[in-house]
Amino acid sequence: MAEHGIPRVLVIGTGSIGERHTRCFLETRRCEVSICEINAELRSEVASRYAVSAVHADLDSALSDPPDPPNRPNRPNRPNRPNRPNRPDMAVICTPAHLHVDIATRLLEAGIAVLCEKPLSASLEGIERLGELSSDQGARFSMAYPLRAHPLWIEVCQRVRSGELGRPLEVVVVSGQHFPHYRPAYREIYYTDRATGGGVIQDGLTHVVNCVEWMIGPMTRVAADCDHLALPGVDIEDSVHVIARHGEVMVNYSMNQHQAPNEGQMMVICERGTIRVQADLMRWQEVAEPETPWTVHQLDPLVRDDIFVRQAHRFLDYVAGEAEPLCGFDEGLQTLRCNLAIMQAADSQAWVEV
Repeated sequence: MAEHGIPRVLVIGTGSIGERHTRCFLETRRCEVSICEINAELRSEVASRYAVSAVHADLDSALSDPPDPPNRPNRPNRPNRPNRPNRPDMAVICTPAHLHVDIATRLLEAGIAVLCEKPLSASLEGIERLGELSSDQGARFSMAYPLRAHPLWIEVCQRVRSGELGRPLEVVVVSGQHFPHYRPAYREIYYTDRATGGGVIQDGLTHVVNCVEWMIGPMTRVAADCDHLALPGVDIEDSVHVIARHGEVMVNYSMNQHQAPNEGQMMVICERGTIRVQADLMRWQEVAEPETPWTVHQLDPLVRDDIFVRQAHRFLDYVAGEAEPLCGFDEGLQTLRCNLAIMQAADSQAWVEV
């Protein structure tokens, strides 16, 4: 813990999601934030935009060397504090997915709490050791699946899990967005290769799968089809259709990353009622009898940073021992197994056990 009682958070990797975490942890006003980025130009750009406490070119310096004062135009730099320990209390891993396990393992071995961006990895290599470390008493590890911090999905999950509508029977999810609009650099980043966590299955669908598993339980077997249909400049899959079983529940997932509207809808069909979620409209509805109107639950609109700030608050509470993790290691590992099974099913055109 910092000498004045404020926890120190290190954001590792400052691409678009790392910059968002930097901004949103600062927005909590509960911590100091430093950044670690190997790309010198990107490191300088992000440091110039935010009041970060230190800037590092690599993880070794972030964990051991005295911090360099950040270059923040139009802001006075803080002087280095003499004899101030440099080690962060917690870190947010925002690197490509194939690097997550090694970095998280190193951090946990050093006693540093970890918030790991999705997915947990792009393979199962090194997972066993990370699982052992995350289960140690006093260790703090959480996955960054921000739908679990989203008030709309919290309400829907609580309603489904209340049992008042009976057990879930089917779930149908259809969603899509125009990826070049929201991630214009997709051609130059991890997205282009499955081995680094790329493609619609590991990048976009993983959020939805994790949310459905949170709501109704783990995926158990799966069949899938995927293809590159539209995104220019890449040949990775940008569209996926999945049929799955989550135990006895039948689930259908469809997602693409090239349609114009940024929309998502989910139907949860239970024994005694049906829920319809329109995520882009911040609305969920419920009906129990044929030919009766939907009961509408309309939530206040959010900007995208809101759920990341909520996620940051929850992680700080978790590290302080005041809350459970939003998504623990075992749940993150289960969703990783789903990612791998979906890709295997699509490639083999056969059902795969998760």
